[in-house]
Amino acid sequence: MTAAPRWFEDGRLHFALGIEDTFVPQSRKGERAIDEYELTEHYERFAEDFSLAAECGAELLRWGVPWYRIAPEPGRWDWSWTDRAVDALLANGLRPIIDLLHYGTPLWLEGEFSNKDYPHHAAEFAQRFAARYADRITDYTPVNEPVIHALFSGEYGYWPPYLHGAGGFAEIAANLARGFVRSQQAIAHAVGQRAAFVHVDAAMSFVGDDEAPEHREEATRLRHQVHLVEDLVTGMVDDRHPLRRRLMPAVDDDELEWFSSNAVHPDVMGVNYYPRHSTELFEPGVRHAGGFADPRPAVDRGTRGLQDAVALYSERYGAPVMITETCVTGSVTERLRWLDESVALADRIRADGTPLVGYTWWPLFDMYEWTWRHSGRPRADHLLTMGLYDLTESPDGLLRVRNPVADRYRHHASLHRTTTN
Repeated sequence: MTAAPRWFEDGRLHFALGIEDTFVPQSRKGERAIDEYELTEHYERFAEDFSLAAECGAELLRWGVPWYRIAPEPGRWDWSWTDRAVDALLANGLRPIIDLLHYGTPLWLEGEFSNKDYPHHAAEFAQRFAARYADRITDYTPVNEPVIHALFSGEYGYWPPYLHGAGGFAEIAANLARGFVRSQQAIAHAVGQRAAFVHVDAAMSFVGDDEAPEHREEATRLRHQVHLVEDLVTGMVDDRHPLRRRLMPAVDDDELEWFSSNAVHPDVMGVNYYPRHSTELFEPGVRHAGGFADPRPAVDRGTRGLQDAVALYSERYGAPVMITETCVTGSVTERLRWLDESVALADRIRADGTPLVGYTWWPLFDMYEWTWRHSGRPRADHLLTMGLYDLTESPDGLLRVRNPVADRYRHHASLHRTTTN
């Protein structure tokens, strides 16, 4: 008897939504803790939010869980809010893809992602969550955008533990990869053969004068380190890997063999692409340090950049691909245009034979820019207009006001529920 196909094996393009779920709970002088669920009032309005996602026609919801709240102290687990939220999510007929780690660690984990015991704690969190909901939830993203984790926490010194440089990137990337492998193994053990894994990373690319002598070495490093965590967890890093030397002493030969022997693979490879932010430019004769202090300018490559990203990840990892985040921050007209253009591209990519199985507009409703963490201004000053629903301040809190992008998204989702083309 042949087993029924899983959702990504049925030949259709599945439509998903996401709720922005960045958690960086640590604070220090000049830096506030950031929790997007607090800022957007999702903790109070979760049932309404899940209903809105279902009304828009989404089948799948990329949805994260606040590790730092679930594990407020070592050895203490508080599932009270998560239990209620999971019940409400499933009651709306949505299939969750659990975004298990979206940047934040518990407050008690000293050194955050650089802590030597981080992989153990991450795996324990994964195991406990997966076991608790194993009868109802099967789809997981163990780490969202590990390259952004490693850049912000390891190279730019922007988020805890505030490491800097290529060495900091390698240290955080290696420890993230250790936790990634152990987390996926723990989930697979808890859920069994029904478990499915959507690996997700940011589709960063670089164009311009990257072959000039002053840019060549840096451009080569950046291009390869975008994939470093995924390469590690899938066992693709060996002595021939372009960044092997840069991993020392973060990963020695014995551990590299461990990664190879314990390789975990995506059932679906997720690509996060934002046309106005995902491509950086190397300018002729101009050297930028990169990061937040001295950023390279961004280039809007539109649908061509998205097409290239999908092709790259499909070929590199040999798995079906999902667009796991995309949108533009702008007017309703700009958002409608990108939604139509990117969905049309998805259909062309599939017609050309690439196994593209999902499309995600991120986020369901507006969010607040991460610069809020480094500001003393009110949240309204950091609003990013990205969603199918506008966030509008009122005496009763943040209202979710439907805009025309929601209707257009529902139109596309409805069409694709009945066709495999």
